Amino acid sequence: MNRFALALSGAIARATESALGPYQTAVIRIGFALTWLLFLVREFPHRAELYGPDGPWSWTLAEELIRQNGAFTVLMWSDGRVWFESVYALAAVSSLLLMLGWRTRTMSVLFMVGVLSLQNRSVFMGDGGDNVLHLMSLYLVLTRCGQVWSLDARRARRAREARARGERPGDRTGPVLWAVLGLALAAATAAGRFDGDPMVPSLLWGVLLAQALWWLVGRYARTAQPRILLDVIADILHNGALLVIMAEACLIYATAGWYKIQGSRWQDGTAVYYPLHLDYFSPWPELADALSANGTMVMLVTYGTVLVQVAFPFTLLHRRLKNVLLAAMITEHLVIAVVLGLPFFSLAMIAADAVFLPTSFLRRLGGWAAGARARLSSRARRTPASDTPAPRQAVPEQPVAGRPSHEQAVPERSLRGQAAPGQAVPGHTESPAP
Repeated sequence: MNRFALALSGAIARATESALGPYQTAVIRIGFALTWLLFLVREFPHRAELYGPDGPWSWTLAEELIRQNGAFTVLMWSDGRVWFESVYALAAVSSLLLMLGWRTRTMSVLFMVGVLSLQNRSVFMGDGGDNVLHLMSLYLVLTRCGQVWSLDARRARRAREARARGERPGDRTGPVLWAVLGLALAAATAAGRFDGDPMVPSLLWGVLLAQALWWLVGRYARTAQPRILLDVIADILHNGALLVIMAEACLIYATAGWYKIQGSRWQDGTAVYYPLHLDYFSPWPELADALSANGTMVMLVTYGTVLVQVAFPFTLLHRRLKNVLLAAMITEHLVIAVVLGLPFFSLAMIAADAVFLPTSFLRRLGGWAAGARARLSSRARRTPASDTPAPRQAVPEQPVAGRPSHEQAVPERSLRGQAAPGQAVPGHTESPAP
């Protein structure tokens, strides 16, 4: 009984003391934001046919369907072309800013609004990757996904350094953003725009009120206890959402694997052959013919796909075996992206798989990226004068007292410029501002 009580108390402490998986949630944030952004850019010339007024799924059909299922989409608030273009641009900009980690709390909400609005406007334009993106956009709102690899993490670090110097850093951008969004939400609610399913409006109001409470406590609380309580609640929500994301990924693979087992083509080992010869899934016919020419290879890929998908949820407790199957699934999605011409589906699934990547690997990956950025930054800061040898007859400038010469100042500036990229990003802090 004592051992069980200690294990239970340790699990509760772990779930409430910090937001777990900071690197995994950062990869999820970057992966899904990048996937949606690339899709919006790729489909920009066809946006009106896919989700706008020129599409085959007309305004009347969309209005009738949304009246029945109560789906959330701001595109049904107006049938004007300007409103559609504004929503499309907002979706693209919020995706870019979420990927960079600028005001991740705010951008995660706008990212969710953009994804739901476009996808629910034309429900027959999506595929499996869109469904995954649809769900993950809801879960990201509850996560603290800007702890690392984000502009928010850099802003939080600078704020800590300023407080250590005795300064009191202020933040005006966050309150202004949430005030504008709050007014827009209040106006939409008063106009009766949220008459459908109450889940998304409730989530929007909950996030807005929670952020307002967070700001009031941080500004006016005289003791640290209220802020600690809010941190504990935020950590619980984050860890719960992270657990749901992991369960969702396992459910996707387990369901897909068990359904494949019941198919006769998967049982006889020929299922992979047929999509390779569909015109819709054959961007490279020669490559598809080469892959399907070997019957043994087709059989191995067919059975291997089923085996990996069914076995993956059962290997999560074995770290090494899990990493092997994870690498196999990521490789499979890369092959699907190239051979079958489904890049956005593959990117969405790889982003979902990233929640299981080891922290040590992600930290090493971040170190490589930081080193590459430092080298590129040092080359960009290098001036032509420093690369060109000085003429022999030139007389070196004598430094003035208390003022360094040009030759002394350049290395000093270079050292200051290279200090930031080389520093390790803190892994368990997030800016209190939105």
